This record gives sequence, structure tokens and C-alpha cells, in this order.
Amino acid sequence: MLLGAACSQLGSESTSASSAARGGTARAAPFRADDEGFVGLEVCQGCHRVETEHWSDTIHAEVFLKNPRTALERRTCEACHGPGARHLADPSDRSAIVAFTREADRLPEQQNAVCLQCHADGARLHWPGSAHDGEALACSDCHNPMSRLSTTGLLREKDVNTTCFACHPTQRTDFRKRSHMPLFEGKLSCVDCHQPHGSSTDPLLRAGSTFELCTSCHADKRGPFLWEHAPVTEGCTSCHLPHGSNRDSLLVTSPPFLCQQCHAQIGVANHPIELQTPGNLATGIDGNRDPRFIGRGCVTCHSQIHGSNHPSGARFHR
Repeated sequence: MLLGAACSQLGSESTSASSAARGGTARAAPFRADDEGFVGLEVCQGCHRVETEHWSDTIHAEVFLKNPRTALERRTCEACHGPGARHLADPSDRSAIVAFTREADRLPEQQNAVCLQCHADGARLHWPGSAHDGEALACSDCHNPMSRLSTTGLLREKDVNTTCFACHPTQRTDFRKRSHMPLFEGKLSCVDCHQPHGSSTDPLLRAGSTFELCTSCHADKRGPFLWEHAPVTEGCTSCHLPHGSNRDSLLVTSPPFLCQQCHAQIGVANHPIELQTPGNLATGIDGNRDPRFIGRGCVTCHSQIHGSNHPSGARFHR
């Protein structure tokens, strides 16, 4: 995911300027291709042979070694870690090299600036100011550029879902509930709905709203309808949970209680078939056992609840 289509001249002034325009502050790369102090791949291998062997199987190694597109890519290891001369002189000085771990001397934003030299376009356009950026996530929290653990994306885990669940265990639990999106069945992944590198929405959705996102698959619920049900276009999560629920159809709660969150007592009391009357309300639980009320509820009759095009469908009956 992080490998862009084409890299501009790494560390150039134009790259820094465009980053500043997108993020509001200049996230300049900490080094340039023409800086002094580069020592070369063979010197790095002298101490980091195992790491180099793992790295040699990645897409970064394939590009940097076989088809470098910029002067900095030809620096191989030092294209990301920076000039190694200071590190070689004093390996204990953590500030002498750019490392990509939580224990590193540099802040996540400084680490990310190195990655964004190449990967600032496309899906990463909304990274500055995004939810993940705001939580000070580093690229290396999700990606491992040094080993090929996943088939695509140089992820830290074997696939996208496992990587996301490392920080989102609640959502993993939701996908195990009785009614759930078919993620563990292999029919979709987290990134089918979310854009982890940033979007215009706080949940990092791939669309501008839950309605737009959900109806990209559930097109029969999109409309426009002759008779609209307002909560549908306001957002699917008014009635549905996005990941999983222990109620049918991923509902927030079961009918009729779900419907009564909007259609309060006065509306039900005036219902033409008297689901609730002053008499049965006064008698408490025993008086509320009308199977039409405590059974499947409102959708028994109001079956076209997302909207209807039938001339007689004003109440979503047909």
C-alpha cells in the first residue's frame, strides 16, 4: 500500500513545499541525496547482515537494487535511514541514524517524513491531519519495510485485517457476533470500507458518509424513492451497527424498540390498530403482551422501511 506509482526527486525542495501545502507545516525530509556521509550497502551489511537478507526479499529492495528511479534510491539502506557515517563512528548514538521503531530517537512525524518523500501522493494525500496522523501513528506501526510478512503492502502482520485488529480489538469482537459483516469469511477486508492513510471523515471512510459508503454495495437501499425514510439518508448507523450485532441485520436494538427511539409514545398511542392503548399501558407488563407489539414489531407491516416507490407506500407498507 505504501509503495507509490512514481517517486519525485527525494528530498527536493518541491517535495517539501508540496508537503507543506497539504499538511499546513513543512514536514521536510531529514536528509538529501547529495548530503555527505553516505557509506554504502556493503558497509551496512557488515553489521546488519540478517536484516539485509530479510530486506532483500521486499519490493523496496527490488526497486532500489534493480531499478532505482532517483539519486537517493541508489543509496539503498541509506535512502531511508540517512547517511551512515555518524552511526558507523558511534553506534550507541541513537540520533545518528533514522530508525523506525517506537524506541527510536525521532518522533513519528519525523519518521513519517522519510516515507512521505516517496509516498505523499495518491492514497496518502489526506494523511496530514487524519485520524491516524492525529494519534501520532508512525508508518512503521502498520508497515514493516524490512521484511516481507504480507503478500502486499509490506504490513507488520500477514494481512490487512490482522494489522488493524492490533489496535482495534473491539471491532474484532464485533465481527464475531451473531449478525456480522463477512470479514472472517474472506468476503471483505477493513480497507474495503476504510482508507487507513486518511480521508475527509473521522472514521476514515472511503466515502463522504455512511450512506454513500453502504449504498455502494447495498444499491437497492439508495433510492431516490417516492417515499423517503429520513434516517436512511441521514446515515445507516442510525439503525445499524457497521461491524456486527447480536440482533438481526446488524441492528442497534430490536424492533419495536428501535423504531420507538424516533416514533415516541404519542405516535404509537394513536396507531390505527392500537398497539398500545391507555388501558394496556395502565396495567403494566401483563397488558403489553399483544404479539403484534412484542413480536417482530413494526417491520411486520412496514416492510419497505428503507423507502418505497409504490403509490400507496407512504407508510412503507409496500
